[in-house]
Amino acid sequence: MKNRLKVLRAERDWTQAQLADALEVSRQTVNAIETGKFDPSLPLAFKIARLFGLTIEAVFQDDVLS
Repeated sequence: MKNRLKVLRAERDWTQAQLADALEVSRQTVNAIETGKFDPSLPLAFKIARLFGLTIEAVFQDDVLS
């Protein structure tokens, strides 16, 4: 799944560790999501979208649709 997480995080000058703390996950989880090695659970995807004030679709895009 493609995502804009790295861009959104950079726009706020947050480190992966800072984002991980806000999401209550590990920095490694944030890195894996940003690099496309891990797709977040639906609850985590909602939490990410809420944190950035966006819809899930504004953060994540299915590879099939791109």
